[in-house]
Amino acid sequence: MSATIHDVADKAGVSISTVSRAFTHPEMVSAATRETVVKVANQLNFSISRSAAALKSGMSLRIALLLSDHSSTWFNATVNEGLNDVFHPAGYDLSIFQINSSQDRKVFFDTLPTRSNADAVIVNSFDVDDNEVTRLSSLHVPLVGINSASTNAFSASVSIDDSQGETIAVKHLISLGHRQLTYVQTRTANSLLFSVQRRKEAFMELCRKQSLPRPRIIMSSEPRNQVADIVSQIIAMDSLPTAIVCQEDSIAIPLIFQLRRSGVRVPEDISIIGFDDSTFAEDIGLTTIRQDPLNMAKLAAEMTLRLLNDERINMPQRVFTPQLILRSSTGSIRKGNPW
Repeated sequence: MSATIHDVADKAGVSISTVSRAFTHPEMVSAATRETVVKVANQLNFSISRSAAALKSGMSLRIALLLSDHSSTWFNATVNEGLNDVFHPAGYDLSIFQINSSQDRKVFFDTLPTRSNADAVIVNSFDVDDNEVTRLSSLHVPLVGINSASTNAFSASVSIDDSQGETIAVKHLISLGHRQLTYVQTRTANSLLFSVQRRKEAFMELCRKQSLPRPRIIMSSEPRNQVADIVSQIIAMDSLPTAIVCQEDSIAIPLIFQLRRSGVRVPEDISIIGFDDSTFAEDIGLTTIRQDPLNMAKLAAEMTLRLLNDERINMPQRVFTPQLILRSSTGSIRKGNPW
C-alpha cells in the first residue's frame, strides 16, 4: 500500500498541516523541517507532486469505477484499459468497487460523502437510483455511465445501441431464411438492472413484428456450468431452433464448442450469432455484433475530465452504432434439416 500524508507526518514527527505546507507553501516552513519532511517522503516513496496537487485542489485524484461482474471479463478489462489510457496521464487513479446488488450500490453511495475518496464515479453496465444521482449532484461529483441502463440519469454517458444491435442480428437471421429462433442468456442473481436487458426486449419485439413463431428464451439454471446446462436444454427441445441469438459472445463461443461436441453442426444445423466481437470471436468464426468498449471508455474518461474541470460538454450522452460482423457461424437454412 502506498504511503499517505498521515504516514509522512507520523514518521517526521510533525502535523499533517505541516506536511501540507512543506509541499504547497515551503516559505511557511523552516528549511530544517522541510528537509525532514522531504527526506521521510522519499523514504516512504510518497509522491510529493501528486500530494501537492491533491492538497491544493482538495481533490482525491481518484475515480471510482463500479463493476457488477469480474474485472477480468473481456468487456470490463477493455473498459479498464480505455479509462486508464486517459486517466493515468492526467494524474488520476482508478479504484474499482465490486457492486453485486442494489444494496451494495446503495451502501457505496451512502458512504461516499463521508469517505470523500472519489472525485467522480463511473458506473459500468447497470442502473442507478434517482436518490443516488441526487446525492452525487449535491456533492458536485460527476456521475458517468458506460453502457448503463438509464443514461439520462448521468452527467455524461457512452453506450452501444443495444436495441439496434439486436435488431440487426435478428434481421440477418431472417434474411437467411430462419424463423425458428431461440434467445440464450445466462442467469444472474444480481438485483441490478442491466443494459443488456434491452437486447432481449428488442429481440422479442422484432420477432413479434415479423410474425415469427413465438421464440423460446433459454436461461441457465445452473450457475457453475451455465453453457453445459444451456446445451442440455437445447438438445432436449422437441423441435430445435434453426438459429440461436446469444446475449453476448461469452455465451456464443463456448456454446459452439459444446454443440459440436454433441453432434450439432454450426451453422449447418443451427446458426449462432453473438454480441461484442470479443477475444476469440474471429478465431472461431463467430458472426456477431461489434461494439468498441475501448474507445467508449476513452470517451467516457475524456468527458469525466471535462466535467471535473467545469467544462461544457455539447453532447454529454453519446450512443455508438453497432456493426454486424459476418463470419462462418451463420448460414442459410437448409432444406431437409435433420433437426
